[in-house]
Parts: sequence; C-alpha cells; structure tokens
Amino acid sequence: MEPKSDLLQGTLDMLILKIVALGPIHGYGIAQRIRQISKEVLQVQQGSLYPALHRLEKRGWLQAEWGEAGTGRDAKFYALTKVGRKQLEAEAANWDRLAEAVGMILRTAE
Repeated sequence: MEPKSDLLQGTLDMLILKIVALGPIHGYGIAQRIRQISKEVLQVQQGSLYPALHRLEKRGWLQAEWGEAGTGRDAKFYALTKVGRKQLEAEAANWDRLAEAVGMILRTAE
C-alpha cells in the first residue's frame, strides 16, 4: 500500500475549488471526491477541510446553502462563485507553471 500524500494549504484550496466547480457539493462529498479521483492517493482530513471551506467562503470564492444530504440530515452545500471561478483559473495556471518548473529541475538535476 502506497503512503498517502499531505496537501499544502494552497493546493487544498485549489482542489476544493475544482471539485466544487463540478457542481454544488457538501464537505464530506468534497473529501470523498478528492480521494476517489486521486485513486486514494490524496485524503483530506476534516481538520483541514472544514477550515479551508470556511476560509474560501469568507474570501467570497464559495457560497454555501443548507440542504438535505440524502442521508436524512441537513448539510452545507458549497457552490463556486464567479470570483471563485476566476480564482480557480488563476490557481490552475500557477500550478501548471510550478509543476513545469519542478519537472525541469527534476529532469536536469542528475
């Protein structure tokens, strides 16, 4: 079994924005989707996820609304705002630039 990877705060924010961009979703669903899409390499703990969601909501990148979660319980569903969509685009572009730079170093630093 391969080790799980920890996420830096900025990376977690970007992943949350990307998952929420797919459609309104509650916190637990965000964590599950990140785990599933990453083939269980990335796991987000509640102690990291919920502070990040509150931070992104406070910045105006996400909006939240209470709704029924399908389990008979209410949950807070998050949706991407227009400002959040622009932030996601900027974060994704920066990530691509950073990944390319790291890749160049790894390919030449032997």
